Amino acid sequence: MKQIRIAIVNYPQSLQSAVYGLQEQFLLANDICADEGLALRFDPELLSANTLPDDLSFTVVILPPSIRTDFYNQPSPSLLKWLHEQHRQGAVICSACAGAFILAATGLLEGRPVTTHWGLAENFTESYPELNLDTRQILIDDGDIITAGGLMSWVDLGMELVSRYSNSAVMRQLGRNMVVDTGARQQRFYQSFAPALDHGDSRVLTVQQYLQSHFAEPLTAESMAEQAAVSGRTLLRRFVAATGFKPLEYLQKLRVQKACDLLESSNDTVSSIANAVGYEDITAFRRAFRKQMGLSPAEFRRRFTSAS
Repeated sequence: MKQIRIAIVNYPQSLQSAVYGLQEQFLLANDICADEGLALRFDPELLSANTLPDDLSFTVVILPPSIRTDFYNQPSPSLLKWLHEQHRQGAVICSACAGAFILAATGLLEGRPVTTHWGLAENFTESYPELNLDTRQILIDDGDIITAGGLMSWVDLGMELVSRYSNSAVMRQLGRNMVVDTGARQQRFYQSFAPALDHGDSRVLTVQQYLQSHFAEPLTAESMAEQAAVSGRTLLRRFVAATGFKPLEYLQKLRVQKACDLLESSNDTVSSIANAVGYEDITAFRRAFRKQMGLSPAEFRRRFTSAS
């Protein structure tokens, strides 16, 4: 039985309906997994920000919304340190609504796209002007960091996590049981490149986390090995064992996924998107994109933005 350990941080002034709603959402998903015969179980745990366990590691950590500003504007150093340590150990760190302020305070959002409630955009930008805030998106899945926007976006976040760790059929059935529209989430699940982060190899994880915010830079297998402080041959062996991909294959998949996000969310030209994700040669970009997605970038944009 595969166990997905999920820490829901019940920090001071967090929205209790979200805290307990998330817990119950994952417990409902467990019932569906059992009905489907899946050997997988979500294990949501409610944690107080004052008594965080140093001896436990989690698959996912969630920072829920809040309707009061006192704590999330000045989160405790102990919570920030604990979040850093969980991320270092491979946890996917998530926030909903105002939880993004706590996540931003960790420094983990540097070079990452982030969303929060549109009504908090001005305060967020004033507090963290260097971050790439996009409140048009209700949810941004950046691999090891996921942020969700509105006050009720914890529902979207829970669905995203259920789809990632179980399958789209479980997520759709959960949506039916909760009377929640899952159409857009199913599309994200289908397109998203969500590599394993809980493999336990800290050297490989260091490279994965580095690539999430440096994917557009000119990178080589050698430069990735330097990030892990191992030889190129050692990184190749350990990277394939942990992720199923060679380092450069992984980088290409990550870049194409980032391009998908930009094709859906912006009006930028294909050429500018290719440059933004690290391709100088537009022909090479189109070839890599079609190989991975089965469509050209233009075809992909037409198909997945036709309803917008």
